[in-house]
Amino acid sequence: MTEEILINVTPRETRVGVVENGVLQEVHVERALRRGYVGNIYRGRVSRVMPGMQAAFVEIGLERAAFLHANDIVRAMPALLSEGAESPPQLTPPISELVHEGKDIVVQVVKDPISSKGARLSTHLSIPSRYLVLLPYAKMIGVSVRIEDEAERTRLKDLMIELTGADSISNGQLGYIVRTNAEGQTREALAEDLAYLGRVWQSIRDNMARVGVGQRVYEDLSLPLRALRDLMRADVEKVRVDSRETFDKTVSFAQQFMPELAERIEHYSGERPIFDLYGVEDEIQRALKKEVPLKSGGYLIIDQTEAMTTIDVNTGAFLGHRNLEETVYKTNLEAAQAAARQLRLRNLGGIIIIDFIDMTDAEHKRQVLRMLEKSLAHDHAKTTVYEMSNLGLVEMTRKRTVESLERQLCEPCSACEGRGSVKTAETVTYEIFREITRAVRQFDAEKLLVLAAPRVVGRILDEESAAVAELEEFTGKTIRFQAEEHYAQEQYDVVLL
Repeated sequence: MTEEILINVTPRETRVGVVENGVLQEVHVERALRRGYVGNIYRGRVSRVMPGMQAAFVEIGLERAAFLHANDIVRAMPALLSEGAESPPQLTPPISELVHEGKDIVVQVVKDPISSKGARLSTHLSIPSRYLVLLPYAKMIGVSVRIEDEAERTRLKDLMIELTGADSISNGQLGYIVRTNAEGQTREALAEDLAYLGRVWQSIRDNMARVGVGQRVYEDLSLPLRALRDLMRADVEKVRVDSRETFDKTVSFAQQFMPELAERIEHYSGERPIFDLYGVEDEIQRALKKEVPLKSGGYLIIDQTEAMTTIDVNTGAFLGHRNLEETVYKTNLEAAQAAARQLRLRNLGGIIIIDFIDMTDAEHKRQVLRMLEKSLAHDHAKTTVYEMSNLGLVEMTRKRTVESLERQLCEPCSACEGRGSVKTAETVTYEIFREITRAVRQFDAEKLLVLAAPRVVGRILDEESAAVAELEEFTGKTIRFQAEEHYAQEQYDVVLL
């Protein structure tokens, strides 16, 4: 598999696209006026404690107060356990025992404000580097579950114990998680990351003592540098950057933290926009539509709601060559791959329900589920997939930290106010007739002028002309209709003359 990272920079917006085998898989967007907050650390103040929700609201200087749950508050850590020992269950104390109104507290944003919800916070601070994640308040050394080779897991853990010193871990000074990117890395590479994280943590500690309430203690890297830190792996063939200034920054960052990969970063100076060259712009436009066509002729319908995202699979024009079960099976296999890609591309998170076409063969169901899990294996976000129900539904979750692509780039339709549909011309016509009757009863006027969308006025003057004559006779008023090109279909005004 060949993978490339494309970085497109304009004065107010930076975008990163991840292309695998020539197909866009991920898009990340950062705007100068609305940078994300995930990973940032703030000194906040508890503004409200809610015992019934086991949570508190914390003011950290953002537009809305942020949310902190009792489970996300650091408590006294238990003594270090020996290898293989089971940790006794820790009961979460009441929130009122952990914080109180007016308390100053250092917190990290783990979820951006999404829709009407404020940011989600944690006092379990985590500082990522290329190969490690520093956990200042944990006494542990963990290894990413995505590193499956037991010998490699043991090697990495032993290296970390050697580099950090067992005493510092057992004394609860600092904890670390070894990231997936660390697989196969040398002792020197891990040592460099440890030194870097040590400098960052010292800076954070200095800022904690210095900054006031509502001020930022630590800011995560900008999008281009985060892309290198989180997405750059040995199998990434190239990183192409279309800004000379950003190119210089990324090369400098790479030479410091991943020197063996720095030569793969290229400055793109072509006349044609870099996203156009790879067809990324067209893919982004398609990712904002509800319908996703499949090569077989079937299609997906993706609906994002407040509570969950639903993906409906349809056979469409695909008839197959053998029988119905085989047709459905092949469509579902293709849909599983397409759904996994769309989740990454659209950055959809939370609860997701995929409605596959009903299959009777148990082995077919198992294979479709395996295909979905296999296709999700490349996803950087944590996903959990549950067994297929008797109705052909697959429930799954995908970790969400920022808004979806659609909600970053779009807003609710002003015509339908976010419903996704508008009233028909017929419905609006009868609303106008009721409004005319209401106006005549309330006000005294000789004539009435109705301003409405051209389609609505055309219908009234054509199909409803007899009804208009009856209405004029009933009200005793002359009614005139005028089409307004700029009116939306549901918009109209009844004017008394």
